[in-house]
Amino acid sequence: MSCDTMVALPDATTTGTTVLGKNSDRPVFDCQPLVRHPAKQHRSGATLQLEYRTIPQSPRTYATIGSSPYWCWGYEEGINEFGVAIGNEAIFTKTFSDAVAASKAGKPPEPGLLGMDLLRLGLERGRTARKALDVITDLVERYGQWGSGVPGMSHEKGGYDNSYIIADGKEAWILETVGTRWVARRVTRGVATISNQPSIRNRWDLASHDLVDYAIDRGWWPKEQKSDFDFARAYIDLKTPLQLSQLRVQRSHQLLCQKEDGNISPQWVMRVLRDHYEGTFLGGPNFNAALPDFLTLCMHSSPAEFTWGNTASSAVFILPEKDDRLAQMWWTPVTPCTGLYIPVFAATSRLPKVLTRAGRQGKTVTRPDRAKHDTFSKKSYWWLFRDLLDRIKGDDTGTQFRKRQPIVRNAFDQLERQWLQRSAALEQHVITERKSRKPAKTSKRLDDFTDSCVAEALATVERLKKSMKS
Repeated sequence: MSCDTMVALPDATTTGTTVLGKNSDRPVFDCQPLVRHPAKQHRSGATLQLEYRTIPQSPRTYATIGSSPYWCWGYEEGINEFGVAIGNEAIFTKTFSDAVAASKAGKPPEPGLLGMDLLRLGLERGRTARKALDVITDLVERYGQWGSGVPGMSHEKGGYDNSYIIADGKEAWILETVGTRWVARRVTRGVATISNQPSIRNRWDLASHDLVDYAIDRGWWPKEQKSDFDFARAYIDLKTPLQLSQLRVQRSHQLLCQKEDGNISPQWVMRVLRDHYEGTFLGGPNFNAALPDFLTLCMHSSPAEFTWGNTASSAVFILPEKDDRLAQMWWTPVTPCTGLYIPVFAATSRLPKVLTRAGRQGKTVTRPDRAKHDTFSKKSYWWLFRDLLDRIKGDDTGTQFRKRQPIVRNAFDQLERQWLQRSAALEQHVITERKSRKPAKTSKRLDDFTDSCVAEALATVERLKKSMKS
């Protein structure tokens, strides 16, 4: 299992904003529509039904936009109306290993909350990164996180603990959760990256009250070294190979650090998310990216099955601190090296329907261990891009990838450049109109802009597909 999340704080970016990036890696059939949920008031005593648990609903929930697996209530990555954005990772820990052992012994933990659900709950209930962190940690302590997060897999094989980067225009928090416990480190300058392993060592800002004592009681850390407690070293499950994540987190950190002196642009973060180790001694994939040599940031399914699917979605968030900018999400379905980041402003009031549709299974809230595989639908934006990836590859080993991918990349790069310019101009118009107190007009401008970009994207995809038939 794999995902990658990274953040650059305002001092490191060309935009003077926080920029958060996330690749969500999932099984090849795990369709991930982009959905929007408006702000709502909820009646007293209302409850919320998730995949495994029913929990109390908050009196008020904020508007959110997120990339949501077809069976899932939550998000793999998302943003709220206040410009808070979150990406999460599966991490493999001794606490989860203990839960698996208990389950196999016939005494499984009570099902809890999925990391994707916790992510959306943080966005719906947190006006700032810190408040979203508080929401997630309170829920982790109360409900835990036992349960499969992968369609068709058991709790033992498809479950995991979670880590997050939670960011707004002012700061970011790395949050790592282990069962019902957690630890968090604040980031206010430079860059930070995470992948599928605990990363916080002996420096943090917030934590569960018994985080250290629990590890000592379990024999994971020597009592006489309590003052030098290393969270990651104590809690990591070393039976899970570190190569699943270490190469990728080091690569994303390396690429961000190349430009961390104020030169990290949203476009550069997109480049990082598309990476296959190009320009390194590895030379990128030996045959083609669709026949991967290693687990890369932009993940492709492997005939040898050492990867477990494709990157299912990718997003770059632009998060301003002040109201002279607008928070944005740039999102693409499927592998970003064959994808097209479309712009969606956090203040938009709706999304084009084609973005929100899954395949033939539809968009539901279903226990993943009971979910059926999703299949192609021409009404689903996600599936149209999955189909495009398959055509670019030509076959399971990507015999046409080296020829076709550069053609697709050239067409999509042109569109992304145009949209970045248009979105900057639109942003200034909307800010001026907001000062004139015309909110309805500004929302329509933002909605229409995304509509036009999606229409251009679909027309370009159709043209590219036709060119591949010749």
